[in-house]
Amino acid sequence: MLNVTTLASGSAGNCALVESPQSRVLIDGGLSARQITLRLAELGVEPSQLDGILITHEHCDHVQGLEVLLKKFDIPVYANSLTAEALGEKIQRRARIFQTGSDFALKDIMVQTFSVPHDAAEPTGFVLHHGESVLGFCTDLGFATKLVYERLRFAQTILIETNHDEKMLQNDPRRPWSLKQRIMSRHGHLSNTAAASVLEQLLGNGLRRAILAHLSRDCNSPEIALNTVRSQLSRAGDESVEVICAAQDRVGQRFAV
Repeated sequence: MLNVTTLASGSAGNCALVESPQSRVLIDGGLSARQITLRLAELGVEPSQLDGILITHEHCDHVQGLEVLLKKFDIPVYANSLTAEALGEKIQRRARIFQTGSDFALKDIMVQTFSVPHDAAEPTGFVLHHGESVLGFCTDLGFATKLVYERLRFAQTILIETNHDEKMLQNDPRRPWSLKQRIMSRHGHLSNTAAASVLEQLLGNGLRRAILAHLSRDCNSPEIALNTVRSQLSRAGDESVEVICAAQDRVGQRFAV
């Protein structure tokens, strides 16, 4: 069985812990090293007990604590070649490089990697397998490609980006139009409605839970994201999928995949 717990998710930092009977793996390190350590401690985990850190891409809200954490602890970090290069020489020297699209094992967890469209060097999504448990991890993407659907098709729990409410983003006076265009582009971020459409297309293959992630502080809210996704799934005739919103400021609930 796999368990997943978000340590933080949102515009200010992203990090999640995945556990199996033999492994503990972080996906991204977008908090300070101190906060990562403190939030892991809430779960009874020390950084030294981690078997690896999987990096989706090099943006600061996904890697800000990585360099300091790796200075303090001998944790294997996994990234594709362009992401490792973008992270700088210190981390690149430590990285265990995977080719995007390949699979590899972290003890008893099989990690499947796939490319996603986002404005980063070589952004990556992950599907983690342990026995019959399948966890999909897909944040920071502008739209869902056929490959994204194929890789997520049999996931029972999916952590998926619901970055913004489209009307809130369009009406936000603090963001210039150029930034709004980037966010809404095919290499930007999924809106609530777009994420709901992805989940709707994945119904019927064993999907049990959606964890909504990477919410904008200014252009979204947990209530709006949850209502949008739940309403669209309900209209599609499925009210069985549990929909939860990950938090930015606290450790989330530990979910069995």
